Amino acid sequence: LLLLSLFGVLFSPSNSLSLSFPLTSHSVSSQEASLSLSSKTKSHGKLPFQYSNALVVSVPIGSPPQQMDMVVDTGSQLSWIQCHGKVRRKSVKPMINWFDPYLSSSFSFLPCNTTLCRPRIPDFTLPTSCDPTRHCHYSYFYADGTLAEGNLVTEKFTFSSSLTTRSLLLGCATASTQNRGMLGMNTGRLSFISQAKISKFSYCVPDRTGSDLTGLFYLGDNPNSAKFKYVNMLTFPKSRRSPNLDKLAYTLPMKGIRIGNNKLNISPAVFKPDPSGAGQTMIDSGSDLTYLVDEAYSKVRAEMVRLVGPMMKKGYEYAAVADMCFDGAVAAVVGRRIGDMWFQFENGVEILVGKGEGLLTEVEKGVKCVGIGRSDRLVTESNIIGNVHQQNMWVEYDLSNKRIGFGVAKCSGLKA
Repeated sequence: LLLLSLFGVLFSPSNSLSLSFPLTSHSVSSQEASLSLSSKTKSHGKLPFQYSNALVVSVPIGSPPQQMDMVVDTGSQLSWIQCHGKVRRKSVKPMINWFDPYLSSSFSFLPCNTTLCRPRIPDFTLPTSCDPTRHCHYSYFYADGTLAEGNLVTEKFTFSSSLTTRSLLLGCATASTQNRGMLGMNTGRLSFISQAKISKFSYCVPDRTGSDLTGLFYLGDNPNSAKFKYVNMLTFPKSRRSPNLDKLAYTLPMKGIRIGNNKLNISPAVFKPDPSGAGQTMIDSGSDLTYLVDEAYSKVRAEMVRLVGPMMKKGYEYAAVADMCFDGAVAAVVGRRIGDMWFQFENGVEILVGKGEGLLTEVEKGVKCVGIGRSDRLVTESNIIGNVHQQNMWVEYDLSNKRIGFGVAKCSGLKA
């Protein structure tokens, strides 16, 4: 309630919103992207985005707007941008997409005496604090070890002359391990969609090997949704306290995995939270790979050994999490022998998450791996469906109806 009264909203819930954006795929290890807002009618627009390890949009922030590259991350809450001021302008790194607060008339620091800056607010990975200038300081850590820290601020998002937010809360990072900002899209009260009252968004991730790498991203209604298969999300009471549970994530009732015609012998209990929260299955646009708990990973690996074991790279492990890897020269043969992979959900819903060589992702020059890692190597006991298994399909997050929609599509070159 405090956030809504402080920061206003982007769109009225009664509006039929549909903003769309292009998206591009890069098979590189660093995050790169650009997105521009096309001129459309008031009720329909589009944004492009690119991804390598992540989906990245270029969002217009400030007054006048500055285009800021931000990772679309359904697995985290706080949105933040890379910030610098006048004193640092000559020394900033040119590869980083910097926001200059001094160029925006709507920029404002959050003072220390606000409720959000109290140390016990549970929305940050470390307690907020008061810096020497009496501005609210935050630190935000992610599961992969990356971090961002700086000041909490309020700023406007200006998509067009008729679509401008009131000031929303975000982080103004002065130190981070990334060269892009973050657009937090989970269900937390500080996320972009929560503050802006956006109840639905979707994206179509292109594959990483085609010549046309442009896909599409929607805020609001998607005109293709009549063809989607929907899976109801699992939700948890706010009172539940479980050490391994992320209550703000998009949690799915996954039931199993099928490779070709072979449904793997994995207990359904592996994919749902136990009393401690371990086993939760989440869909996360900010994760490149898919991660499985040990029992599920072992069953998938055993099937890969059966199908293509002699072609695996012996003794090779990517980033200490994935060891189902192959020389690029045999990738096409490997893909044909593996066939299709399906994720299975409640009510008999099956989602095709990869076909043939498309199941493999290039992790370094000349090496491709099945895009699945061991979650225990991330010191987590969760299953995470990453964007490598979201290629060539629409993924819709429908918060009003508490469901996720999936629709097969050729995402490269989609037009609004």
